[in-house]
Amino acid sequence: MFREIIFTTMVGLLATALILTACGREQTTVDMQAVMDAPATFIGSTTCRNCHLEHYDSWKMTLHSRMLIDVRENPHAIVADLNPDLIRADLEKIQDRLKVPVEEIYIPTRDEIIYAIGTQWKQRYVVQVDGVYHVAPIQYNIQTRRWVNYYEHAWDERDWLVRCGGCHATGVNLDEYEFAETSIGCEACHGPGSRHTDIPRTAVFEKRETIVNPAKMTAGIAVQICGSCHTRGNAKHEDYPEAGWPVGFTPGMVMEPIYESSYDKADMRRLYPDFASRSHHQQYIDWIQSEHAVQGVTCTSCHAVHRLGIAPTRFQTKEAGSSQCLSCHTMVNANRAHSIHSFANCLGCHMPRIASTAEPNDIRSHTFNARAPMDTINDPDLPNSCQICHYHRDDDLEELQRKYEILTQLPQPQGRMIPAVSQDTFGQMDEEVPYAMPE
Repeated sequence: MFREIIFTTMVGLLATALILTACGREQTTVDMQAVMDAPATFIGSTTCRNCHLEHYDSWKMTLHSRMLIDVRENPHAIVADLNPDLIRADLEKIQDRLKVPVEEIYIPTRDEIIYAIGTQWKQRYVVQVDGVYHVAPIQYNIQTRRWVNYYEHAWDERDWLVRCGGCHATGVNLDEYEFAETSIGCEACHGPGSRHTDIPRTAVFEKRETIVNPAKMTAGIAVQICGSCHTRGNAKHEDYPEAGWPVGFTPGMVMEPIYESSYDKADMRRLYPDFASRSHHQQYIDWIQSEHAVQGVTCTSCHAVHRLGIAPTRFQTKEAGSSQCLSCHTMVNANRAHSIHSFANCLGCHMPRIASTAEPNDIRSHTFNARAPMDTINDPDLPNSCQICHYHRDDDLEELQRKYEILTQLPQPQGRMIPAVSQDTFGQMDEEVPYAMPE
């Protein structure tokens, strides 16, 4: 009791001291109308660093900060040997799928490359021809250390900034054909920061109204920020219909009015028959079909946005492997259906590698559905979780299904996936976006 009295007294004294200190300062008067009337412009992540050093330093460790690298400033960003003989030797191994003879494929020199795209799975190279950015027709697959083709027949007809730039750089302005910052910077998720920096630090309450804080948004709106790039489709834009990203999107918006995804179009080149993703950067398309979406479990429920994540993961998850899943699914460990193999984990069955970015099946599914052998029996174009693992790759499907049913004791098959959430579910944002100070 005595300790509680002392503690309460100390807290009261501290609060009084803080109030007196605040009252002793000159209060800052801010004309918020003038601030909000001024156009919001991009200031760059290095400016954010001045106040948010911890977040900046941890963001620099993430893949987002290395999505697009200016090789004129950082020539070591090119991870491959650009020896033309080595490149053509790799291309000759796949010449049966090339649309241009190997000897005619353009190979850029180091001096011609302006930007390098990617550092994890693959690397592509941006060059400039007559003022237009193009991706060179070669791609280096980092994991296998081999060169492959990339639109070798039409590379110089594809405008990289229009088609892809909005998800590789921050503050892309297609009308001016420029962008504010290479890679996915702070303002890609928090919006333009000029109004935020125009207000003095002492005007705390006014300052937090001038920047987007996804943590203060509803789940359905905040997830649109990640979804604006972790998707695939085309912009609903009169001037840039070929853009593969939602032109005009800013944090706080809903994508549906300005973007049509591959899911909306039922683009089966990019989707399996059950609408799970075949291609990379489509995690949002998977997620909207999942039970996670229904329950409000979003990207940031599992992924830390300002740091690399817990080892050995590379993908900014808050916990490693199954530990991430078990932080919510606490009863699973006691369930026999979830211990088919002593060496198994949640990801192997519920997030199998069925999508591809550089090599076949190198990206995990985000529908979180375990894929039974029966799915493949019913439709050979559908992969299953068991055979994705090399241990069962050549096993008989009927026998695998029999074992699967015995071990899991679950009703099978699941049938065609039904969309859990559509973009319409999220509704439209009010004209005023709920801004808040980043935490």
